[in-house]
Amino acid sequence: MSLTGSKPGKVYLVGAGPGDPGLLTLRGAACLAEADLVLYDGLVNLLLLRHTNGQCERTARARRDGTSIVSQAEINKRLIDEAKAGRTVVRLKGGDPYIFGRGSEEAAALQTAGIPFEVIPGVTAATAAGEYAGFSFTHREISSAVAFITGHEDPTRGSSRIDYQSLAKFPGTLVFYMGLNRLAEICQNLHQAGMSQATPAAVVCQASLPGQQVVEGTLETLSALAMEQRLKPPSLIVVGPCVTQRAQLSWFEKLPLFGLSIGITRPEDQADDVADQIVRLGGEPVIMPLIEIRPVPSSQEAEILAVLSRLSAFQWLVFTSVNGVIEFFRHLRRCGLDARALASCKLAAIGSTTARRLEDFGVTADLVPYESRAESLAAALVQRAAGQSVLWLRASRGRDVLPKLLAEAEIRLQQLVVYQNIDVESFSSEILNRLRSGSLSWIALSSPSIANRFSDLVRAAGMTSSELGARVVSISPVTSQAARKCGLSVDAEATEYNWFGILAAIQQYRDMESQQA
Repeated sequence: MSLTGSKPGKVYLVGAGPGDPGLLTLRGAACLAEADLVLYDGLVNLLLLRHTNGQCERTARARRDGTSIVSQAEINKRLIDEAKAGRTVVRLKGGDPYIFGRGSEEAAALQTAGIPFEVIPGVTAATAAGEYAGFSFTHREISSAVAFITGHEDPTRGSSRIDYQSLAKFPGTLVFYMGLNRLAEICQNLHQAGMSQATPAAVVCQASLPGQQVVEGTLETLSALAMEQRLKPPSLIVVGPCVTQRAQLSWFEKLPLFGLSIGITRPEDQADDVADQIVRLGGEPVIMPLIEIRPVPSSQEAEILAVLSRLSAFQWLVFTSVNGVIEFFRHLRRCGLDARALASCKLAAIGSTTARRLEDFGVTADLVPYESRAESLAAALVQRAAGQSVLWLRASRGRDVLPKLLAEAEIRLQQLVVYQNIDVESFSSEILNRLRSGSLSWIALSSPSIANRFSDLVRAAGMTSSELGARVVSISPVTSQAARKCGLSVDAEATEYNWFGILAAIQQYRDMESQQA
């Protein structure tokens, strides 16, 4: 950190977008990657924090009993103080920084204090609410203009600045931000100003997120319909003929995993690709790692070095996980070696995912069994590696199927532990609350050890498997067997033994439910 009196840092006012983490701009992601400190507001999707290694703090302005948790003045001061200390600060704001986001107030404070700043626009909530709900705010046959209006004016102001007489005559679409609690009043004011009660209108809540809700009606009926559905902020109110397009243009809620929350139990630093896939399919990824991947103790590194220095003694190298591939090549580099050291070896991978990870390091698997399981890998090696020497790059623990079956075939197998699997000690408070409240749709179990650990943590939390509101999906028959042995009920099982297979199994289960309904 810079000392007092040195050149100040810089503040980036970054629009986080409306909720879908894929709507963050490239420039916004780059700023997060540079940040020493991220101050994010309460509407920011926490998945966006994967883009930064900086310190992250929530600065929610939601009101409790009429009092702000963090005042705007406090936020402004914090931005200035941190920048003066030489830090690179990202102020991460839901939607766009300036459109009903108070970003201009923060920019003005920074300007007055002489702090360098940059504004990174974001996708504002109205844009997402319309397009994710199926409304085109402007359309050459329906609407030639759109107006964004606050539904929550400054409470210290004596009278409203909103001109309902002009809005009632506006030749286009009206979008009210933050107006759910004043919905009846807004609809009444528009009608009293001359707008027909038959005008189409809608409320969109949690736009672009898996919990998105859309209620359609008219200026006359919308308030009652919204109360009936017990809608909650954040929300936007849309008034105009564009609402009638929803039947034709709605797409987001038709995605195969829409509305489902899926617990990802794999290590946190390996959850990104699965989380992104769930988001693209309309679901909510809930990262809840049950094991951590750690390097082997330093006391074991000498053994690894000794084995890797004589790779030519082995005819086959066997990889049974992505982690084994990553850690093997990390150790190889530490030995001053690279892929050329594998020239005399054939490579076997337990499945397509592991094989693809090998390709990332510039090598191709010579053997990938038709099923991603140890039994199939062992059977294939028995046919291809009889009488040869095999080196298995493995975790500190796991099933012993491979050594048993290869020993029966008189294949010379040496095992080398290149990484550790360490159990997570407990559920986070957030995950525990979601399990107890039933707000998780699915728990995805990706190995027998993870199934065992999940069961242990459920018991440690004082719960029984029957109390889980979530369904359970397993990556393979072996994992299903381990889960059932622990007393868990397995609702779906992947036919392709990887995370894509898990998501496909959830989709099939939902399709089956829909057909039976």
